[in-house]
Amino acid sequence: MSKRDYYEILGVSKDVSEKDLKKAYRRVAMKHHPDRNPDNKESEEKFKEASEAYEILSDSQKRAAYDQYGHAGVDGQSGMGGGFGGGGAGGFGDIFGDVFGDIFGGGGGGGRGGPARGSDLRYNLELSLEDAVKGKTVKIKVPTLVACKPCDGSGAKAGSKPTTCSTCGGHGQVRMQQGFFAVQQTCPTCRGKGTIISDPCTSCHGQGRVEETKTLSVKVPPGVDTGDRIRLSGEGEAGADGGPSGDLYVQMHVREHEFFQRDGKNLYCEVPISIFDACLGGEIEVPTLDGRVKLRIPAETQTGKMFRLRGKGVGSVRGGGATGDLMCRVVLETPVNLNKEQTSLVEQLRDSMKGKKHSPRQHSWFEGMKNFFGDMKL
Repeated sequence: MSKRDYYEILGVSKDVSEKDLKKAYRRVAMKHHPDRNPDNKESEEKFKEASEAYEILSDSQKRAAYDQYGHAGVDGQSGMGGGFGGGGAGGFGDIFGDVFGDIFGGGGGGGRGGPARGSDLRYNLELSLEDAVKGKTVKIKVPTLVACKPCDGSGAKAGSKPTTCSTCGGHGQVRMQQGFFAVQQTCPTCRGKGTIISDPCTSCHGQGRVEETKTLSVKVPPGVDTGDRIRLSGEGEAGADGGPSGDLYVQMHVREHEFFQRDGKNLYCEVPISIFDACLGGEIEVPTLDGRVKLRIPAETQTGKMFRLRGKGVGSVRGGGATGDLMCRVVLETPVNLNKEQTSLVEQLRDSMKGKKHSPRQHSWFEGMKNFFGDMKL
């Protein structure tokens, strides 16, 4: 067989996804299939090439070996053999059934896959910032489908049991031969279940499941954030015909806080300070999630200055590592509702402070503005 590049044979690039790889193989295989090209040796060879290429590239381990070493890394691993039957477990029948099974209602296998697993469920849980940071056990109520107790999920009345479907013999599918293809379809009698319930349970009417609202306790670990989710295994919907239950995913949503904004492990807040504390310095109280703490403000603090309170942020949800910090941004607050005496005092202070040494930033800004307009050509 030709040793052309497998990606070239299927007409795909090396970063092709599994879905697009399957589409490419299906396109080439349908074009060169022997039933569509009888007695055409060239098409037969191209069909074999495409099948071998797909067998290697659809297997993640074989594909990795091929990408690294080329054909030398996968020689002897193809199950195609010299003809359509193929000697190994990865022969033509397996590959062909996998790719074309979605068209003809099933793969190359002949039996049912067993009771279907129940659906997964999602529950949106709203938390305060305090509960998200510190953790909390929350009780939730979840409407779901659970296995019917009287019939133990079988759907058959107590004392009876489902019988094997006579149409499909319990396989859930019927096969029809159409030339080269062995077509499988869902059994019309049992609708794919493989069994028939002649005497259904009166509680679930033969469904094997009933609606119920379950109350569950969810242990929220410290440090969760919006978008995090907790999986409760087996707490989703019960599977049909006694199948296993799905899972419940509890999705976290942390409400906005009055004072704090969160960014990863750090918390941020704005703290208003008076002009006097900004000029002279002092101590102010600031809130944290653990209570109030003192923050020392140095003299001549400007508005927008950021102060860090170490360890007052959020711990890691996975444990370990340092706790984040609380970042306090001070905002200078201008006095309001001044009486005449206060206004006069402020005016005296303003007059006494004229000059760049008290307002260097303001002075440099005005100088820059003068230069800007001076350079403009009007």
